[in-house]
Amino acid sequence: MTDQTSTQRTAIVTGAARGIGAAVARRLATDGFAVAVLDLDESACAAVVSEIEAGGGKGLAVGVDVSDEKGVQAAVDRVAAELGAPTVLVNNAGIIRDNMLFKMTADDWDAVMNVHLRGSFLMTRATQKHMIDAKWGRIVNLSSTSALGNRGQANYSAAKAGLQGFTKTLAIELGKFGVTANAIAPGFIATDMTRQTAERMGITFEQFLEGAAKEIPVGRVGQPEDIAATASFLVSVGAGFVSGQVVYVAGGPKD
Repeated sequence: MTDQTSTQRTAIVTGAARGIGAAVARRLATDGFAVAVLDLDESACAAVVSEIEAGGGKGLAVGVDVSDEKGVQAAVDRVAAELGAPTVLVNNAGIIRDNMLFKMTADDWDAVMNVHLRGSFLMTRATQKHMIDAKWGRIVNLSSTSALGNRGQANYSAAKAGLQGFTKTLAIELGKFGVTANAIAPGFIATDMTRQTAERMGITFEQFLEGAAKEIPVGRVGQPEDIAATASFLVSVGAGFVSGQVVYVAGGPKD
């Protein structure tokens, strides 16, 4: 194990069946954590768990709707029983329901808020007891550069901005218990979610990636592993004096 104590710590990553969540789960397993891979469909988590186990790590697939209060508590209880008390939480689960404001339905708004904000709240509330008992914990919330505003994403932008306020409040409330809370705000990351955006725009994914790369100072789009590397640092022992921060991982500066 790297950077961990002699007792293996347990991490929960939500929305971890694919994309950024899967990359984070794999990285944390490499770092020495036992990792609970949570997603809406438990069977969809099997491939990531298999990869973790093939690398010599410990993984657990758990199906849960993060916006369901009882389901979240049951999932966290299961993780604690089967892997150990979770002291690392990465709130990554998210959906998009993009549309211009005049076309956006109340259901579009509620669905995005329920997964991103309610889900992060419920997961954090359910896991914080384990962190406080251990007098050590790490919370990482996935925000986005869209928190600064993005056309066609009134719901998503508001949710991601909300997560930044949520993160800073967690840092204030939980710091005295040895728990840090930080947010990662990814820029353009090549995932299934951005592929869906390209489809809605009527262009190929390759065209979308090429156009995006031209607008990014480092000259490329991000990969899920870029976010996983940042999460790896924020949940490490060495990051104990970093809390309440929003780290923009976007290939260049953001306001």
